[in-house]
Amino acid sequence: MVVLLSVAARGAESWPQFRGPEGTGHSDSKGLPLVWDESKNVVWKTAIHDRGYSSPVVYGKQVWLTSASKDGRELFVLCLDRETGKVLKDWKLFDVAQPQFIHSFNTPASPTAVIEEGRVYITFGSAGTAAIDTKTFRVVWERRDIECNHFRGAGSSPILFQNLLLMHFDGSDVQFVMALDKKTGKTVWQTKRSIDFQDLDKDGKPAAEGDMRKAFATPHVARINGRWEMISLGAKAAYSYDPFTGKELWRVEERGQHSASTRPVLGDGMVYFPSGFSAGQLLAVRTGGAGLITDSHVAWRVKRGVPNKPSILLVDGLIYMIGDTGIASCVDAKTGDVVWQQRVGGEYSASPVYADGKLWLFSEDGKTIVLKPGRTFEKLAENKLDDGFLASPAIAGKAFYVRTRTHLYRIEGK
Repeated sequence: MVVLLSVAARGAESWPQFRGPEGTGHSDSKGLPLVWDESKNVVWKTAIHDRGYSSPVVYGKQVWLTSASKDGRELFVLCLDRETGKVLKDWKLFDVAQPQFIHSFNTPASPTAVIEEGRVYITFGSAGTAAIDTKTFRVVWERRDIECNHFRGAGSSPILFQNLLLMHFDGSDVQFVMALDKKTGKTVWQTKRSIDFQDLDKDGKPAAEGDMRKAFATPHVARINGRWEMISLGAKAAYSYDPFTGKELWRVEERGQHSASTRPVLGDGMVYFPSGFSAGQLLAVRTGGAGLITDSHVAWRVKRGVPNKPSILLVDGLIYMIGDTGIASCVDAKTGDVVWQQRVGGEYSASPVYADGKLWLFSEDGKTIVLKPGRTFEKLAENKLDDGFLASPAIAGKAFYVRTRTHLYRIEGK
């Protein structure tokens, strides 16, 4: 039995973390608009300065997101009024004297915040993490001492579990997971990844390739067969940890994979996840393992059309995924059989969502493809905004809150 963890009360009115109330990309919202463009069903459109691929989070009457200067020296947090799109607060949270290298595809503001009643938790990876009072905009605590060379830039988003803020730090130099006390910011536990990252080159000498140690994934907590587990994707392996102590419970090794960037999903006694870059695969792992379970618990693998960056969706026994190069797929969750694959066009980084009985795919060129879930491919609509999506969307009430490269939109039927 799997019980999913929800940050806030399950419902359609908030989107408090990366991939929504339960971290699965699902929303209970009804009455969402099927079609839109720059002049239709746009309630408001607000310019967001500088650069950031963090998703908006929505709670109460507020929408929060982050941004950063291109060189990474200035890191910003913004709060907008949910009803009007007016910027309520926009300030520089951190100065960074010596920013790390950022890949041109990434930004210094890619991790998504997590919010609950009274507080929002913001991170830019090793550049800084902070808790902010959502009423006074006062910084409650901050951490600037967590060291990690992100190598291509940070990307992992934090999640909340009871009194803990759970975070990933998978860099080229160090790879660990940790829990902070959400009230104080103090470290509760920190666990080093157990994989040996001592890669060897063709001469048998240690290799310095940082990509093979990198990951950008977001953890996921669920109660599985009576125990809480934090499912965590790293480079070369997927792990389960005890979220209270950080003890490793099991791991599945994929030595040829790196830069895992998605959030796993659970259902039907399985954990499902794309393994990462370098000919990545979609894996189904049976729950209930202990120790190294690669050979004993991997139920099936899919090798075609698997995304590197967008997370997957599990809906009524079927897995839906959109590959980075625009191939949509439907996979039987029990068997791993590919039910259908269809090229829908475009390139994709944003994770798809399931809401109002439909699948919504957001491309880098600003298109949104709407599909009907099921064993037959059926396209319902195609919408277009002026700029592209790198950030994953949020849904609250009857509205989408979508971030393009330049603006944040509230899209809702009028």
